[in-house]
Amino acid sequence: MIVPLADAIRDLVRDGDTVALEGFTHLIPHAAGHEVIRQRRHDLELVRMTPDVVYDQLIGMGCARKLVFSWGGNPGVGSLHRLRDAVENGVPLPLELEEHSHAGLAAAYAAGAANLPFGLLRGYAGGDLPAHTRVERVTCPFTGEDLAAVPAVRPDVGIVHAQRADRRGNVQLWGILGVQKETVLASARAIATVEEVVDELVPHPGAIVLPHWTIDAVSVAPGGAHPSYAHGYYDRDNEFYVAWDAISRDRDTFEKWMKRHVLDTADVVGYRRSLDETGVAA
Repeated sequence: MIVPLADAIRDLVRDGDTVALEGFTHLIPHAAGHEVIRQRRHDLELVRMTPDVVYDQLIGMGCARKLVFSWGGNPGVGSLHRLRDAVENGVPLPLELEEHSHAGLAAAYAAGAANLPFGLLRGYAGGDLPAHTRVERVTCPFTGEDLAAVPAVRPDVGIVHAQRADRRGNVQLWGILGVQKETVLASARAIATVEEVVDELVPHPGAIVLPHWTIDAVSVAPGGAHPSYAHGYYDRDNEFYVAWDAISRDRDTFEKWMKRHVLDTADVVGYRRSLDETGVAA
């Protein structure tokens, strides 16, 4: 249950899988994304409500064939340049897009978690997005109301980051919660990276616990959400997001940065040490 992250990715993430790395604003599983890149996984269908830097890295390193999302960008800064290059120029590989609204993709995750074929919502009205994505109109059999239906998201692998787990593999997270719970429950296989493993989970206001039987592997990855934050452990690295705009804008600069800080490091500890030694923009 509690295994090194490299082993979890090797055993549970396969080429061609649909993979969701979720965490909203904080607890974004960067360390897991980096391990996917190190192990050269490819042909992935990536799902995420708000793909940001870690998905820019996965796409730029040729891991993805499709992106299912509801917003994409470098938060507070601008575009994801490696994502744009893939969409606009097919570099390093063409990228298929399936775009949804936030509410639509959240409903799709909830449907997957409930083992239902689709989610329902009042949405996708008055715009042209339905013409470019997977959404259908259905009529409520009880009221006659016209509703939007989105296909359930049911990843092969769901990956989340959390504050801590106990030695049985129960995972506890708190702070701003996105669809981490739904991601784990909707996925055929689930990985949780955590800041620490403790003997006992102490109740925390607003926390949720993912029981050990919903998780296939727990991996200790201190600092594994960087440059996002882990509430109660460390803050958001705002300077990183600003620096990433220049790093990712040029293909050669991006590849050199990824080699130095991801491919040439063994794990999250090595990654953080490399940043300390050279600076984020090195």
